[in-house]
Amino acid sequence: MEHNNTVTTMADYAAKGESPEILFWVGCAGSFDDRAKKITKAIVRILNHVGIKFAVLGTEETCSGDPAKRAGNEFLFQMQAMNAITVLNGYGIKKIVTGCPHCFNTLKNEYPSIGGNYEVIHHTQLIQQLIDSGKLTVKGGAFKGKLITFHDPCYLGRANDVYEAPREIIEKLEVELSEMKRSRAKGFCCGAGGAQMFKDAEKGNKEVNIERSEEALALKPDVIATGCPFCMTMMTDGVKHFNKEQQTKVMDVAELIAQANDL
Repeated sequence: MEHNNTVTTMADYAAKGESPEILFWVGCAGSFDDRAKKITKAIVRILNHVGIKFAVLGTEETCSGDPAKRAGNEFLFQMQAMNAITVLNGYGIKKIVTGCPHCFNTLKNEYPSIGGNYEVIHHTQLIQQLIDSGKLTVKGGAFKGKLITFHDPCYLGRANDVYEAPREIIEKLEVELSEMKRSRAKGFCCGAGGAQMFKDAEKGNKEVNIERSEEALALKPDVIATGCPFCMTMMTDGVKHFNKEQQTKVMDVAELIAQANDL
């Protein structure tokens, strides 16, 4: 099936004097990381499939500033945030969807105090809304009857209380959703948050992502599902560490939906 990956930029819309329903904030991982690009494409295919008028900033998109802020460089964060807000406000953006919980949390909770007020939703929330409104029907497809466990991204779950949307979507795939001991509000970090993604490991006897992957693999899942490109990297590395990549795939919720629906 021919995949529909076409995307229009905000500049294109502005040139026509039009505006989209929603801005898709891709994020640094979704733009540059080869694995995360596949998540970006899955989200685009879903948006195109349901006919939502959406746009990206393209080359005008810059880092949200999350890694700088979490690493303690408030000055750099303020610079990056003001840069982004100037662009967003210049286009009169009202609603934003993002595939990254770190961007989601920063745009939603950090930007209002510095002049960036938008309705910000995570892609799992958007997909859930599309299913609930009947715009997107989901079938089990290749995943029917499979065992799936969902790893809660910290900035989606504990920071923003989004627990049900990803799970409700996964259950629509006619799968068995099995929970890890540490899930929802008692979830456990993949090891990448707080800018840890970009620094060397500190002294200790076990990497955080190994601990978390071990917990997920104990359930013998066909798929470890997540909703964050950082978690994707950490869980994938963990699965490889245990040589289980043949038995267990790590996939984003958007990828599950796109693949099950042949989008």
